[in-house]
Amino acid sequence: MSDWLIETEHLVKAYTLGPQTLLALNDVSVRIGAGEFIAVMGPSGSGKSTFMNVLGCLDSPTSGRYRLDGLDVANQPPDALAGIRNRLVGFVFQGFNLLARTSAVENVELPLIYAGVPAAERRRRALARLADVGLEDRALHQPSQLSGGQQQRVAIARALANNPKLILADEPTGALDTRTSVEVMALFQAFNAHGITVVLVTHEADIAQFARRVLRFRDGRLIADEPVPSPRLAA
Repeated sequence: MSDWLIETEHLVKAYTLGPQTLLALNDVSVRIGAGEFIAVMGPSGSGKSTFMNVLGCLDSPTSGRYRLDGLDVANQPPDALAGIRNRLVGFVFQGFNLLARTSAVENVELPLIYAGVPAAERRRRALARLADVGLEDRALHQPSQLSGGQQQRVAIARALANNPKLILADEPTGALDTRTSVEVMALFQAFNAHGITVVLVTHEADIAQFARRVLRFRDGRLIADEPVPSPRLAA
C-alpha cells in the first residue's frame, strides 16, 4: 500500500458546454500524506471545489489517476464510490446540510444508517461524536434550536461518525463569525492531531493559516503547493 493517503496524477476534469470544452481541472498532480492538514485556496472558478468533489468521490475525473488510501478510485462505478465515501471520507459544508426536522443525534446517525450499523450501536457512536464536539447536552435539539456554530459542530460530529481517514471541509467557516470560526478550527486541529487528514477549501487567508500546507489553484491548475511557515493554533 502507498505511503500517501491521496495521490492524483495528471488529473483532468472537463465539461462540454456546447462547442466549447471547459477544463475545471487541468493536469493536477498532488500527494497528501496521512495526518496532514491542507488548505485549498483559489478564486471563484479556479477548480478548488471540483478538486474537492473528486477527492471525495462525489465526481470522477475525465482522465488521469486518483488513488485514495491505496485504492484506484478514478474509474470506479457509482455504487463502489458510494461505499468508499461512506467508509473513508467525512464531509463538512458551509451550509451545514442538516435535516431540519431531525434531532442532532439523528443527524449524526445518518452515515451510520447508510453503513448498516445496528440501531443501538448507531446511537452510542452518535452520542460519543456529539460529546467529542461538546454537544452531548444538545443531542435532542433540532437545528432550528441551535446556533450556527452549534449546527456546524453537529455537522463535524456527523463527518466523524464512521471514523473516517479523511475529512473534506468546503468553506466550513463561511457562515460563521470570527470567534465561532476559531472554535471550529480548533476542532479540526484537535481531530487532525489524532491522525485524521483534513483538506479544507477556503477563500479566507486567515483560516488557511490554521493548516500546515496550502494548495493554490487558478484556471483549473495547481499553481502553488507550499507549507505554512507558522500555523496558527486555535486552542
